[in-house]
Amino acid sequence: MKETPIRSLPGIPMLLALFAGMLVGVYLIIIGVQAQDVLFVLFGALLALASGFCLVGLYMVEPNQSAVLSLFGKYVGTVHDNGLRWNNPFYAKKKISQRVRNFESGKLKVNELGGSPIEIAAVIVWQVVDSAEAVYNVDDYESFVHIQSESALRTMATSYPYDQHVDGQIALRSHAAEVSQHLRDELGERLADAGVRVIDARISHLAYAPEIAGAMLQRQQADAIIAARTRIVAGAVGMVEMALDELKKNGVVQLDEERKAAMVSNLLVVLCSDRATQPIVNAGTLY
Repeated sequence: MKETPIRSLPGIPMLLALFAGMLVGVYLIIIGVQAQDVLFVLFGALLALASGFCLVGLYMVEPNQSAVLSLFGKYVGTVHDNGLRWNNPFYAKKKISQRVRNFESGKLKVNELGGSPIEIAAVIVWQVVDSAEAVYNVDDYESFVHIQSESALRTMATSYPYDQHVDGQIALRSHAAEVSQHLRDELGERLADAGVRVIDARISHLAYAPEIAGAMLQRQQADAIIAARTRIVAGAVGMVEMALDELKKNGVVQLDEERKAAMVSNLLVVLCSDRATQPIVNAGTLY
């Protein structure tokens, strides 16, 4: 059911008119009693009662709020005009906030793409954009948003690994923008029929489950050590090549293959060692 705008009358002029009608009705009753005229009394009573009953049609609409009107269960329309408004007193009125709202989901325990259990939570920013759909398409739109958000978060979390294991692979920990966009798209599809627009959705908590956190920490440390060692070795090899090229170009010393191998071995030990090396001074000849 799509939203249909409906006109409403300004509330303050209607309030003044209804009060005036009640006063006129009371005045007619007094005149009728004094003149002992039954018609005046009846007309005045009907006018006062009708004016008083019409006061029920007054209602307040705050900024970024709408009023969904229905007549005996049938949807009539939605009023977005702010301030004191008036419509048919027989209309039932349900006010819906269209302000931007947000909430943080609870920490969910799910299995990521690789099967490892993780804890994940997200912050969802949302807004009602169609009041009629929010009222009539779902039973409780706020509860619907919360439940569908958790379901979408679970679905999204199982689509990606926690860490990036292959170049170009999207991971939960390293690709926040892509993961957030996926979560927004997933939520947008689920909440479209409820008249809700998802403004933003971002992961607020991400960690391995406690039972595997220690093992995964060791794995991350091992990966970091391997990556660091690989970079150190690559840099050391480049420095050794540069040293040999400079020695040869400047003619400082001529080295045969055996001495080159010994020099390369010594330089790599010095450059790749994780501790300070102790030099040994050779006071004799090379042979």
